[in-house]
Amino acid sequence: MPEPPTSLIAPSLRRRMACWLYEGMLMFAVVFVAAWLFSTLGQMRDAMDARRPLFQGFLFVIFGIYFAWFWARGQTLAMKTWNIRVVDAHGQPVTQLRALWRYVLSWLWFLPPMAAMAPFRLPGAETTVLLIGWILVWALLSRFHPQRQFLHDVLAGTRLVTSAPLSR
Repeated sequence: MPEPPTSLIAPSLRRRMACWLYEGMLMFAVVFVAAWLFSTLGQMRDAMDARRPLFQGFLFVIFGIYFAWFWARGQTLAMKTWNIRVVDAHGQPVTQLRALWRYVLSWLWFLPPMAAMAPFRLPGAETTVLLIGWILVWALLSRFHPQRQFLHDVLAGTRLVTSAPLSR
């Protein structure tokens, strides 16, 4: 039985950001398991090990697999909770490649402020304030898009829509 057409209206910014924060909390479990796996297989004994850049690259790949896998199926656990789904620009399910491209572009939430702060070696408080400030600006920019979409979704050819959980 064909699924009824999805409404292409974006969920409210408040709901999308609540989902974003919930996703961040869920990522602690992903990081925990990935860190355990990396440190066990790499026989790391110190958190300040010289393999830290390798670990960061490993996490980037693990996050990419996590998000591309769930987005290609429509929803992550946080998106199911907040009744949000990712679709392509025409309301169709996204392909694995488009989901991966969306993941890469989603780093625009973090990379610009991190790159701007890197040469200054700012203390934690200033870094946090600048990062949160950029995230708020980035989120509020969606208010200026005609369909209220985030810039990385527009660039990836995807959009967030209101949708009940796809599976139970």
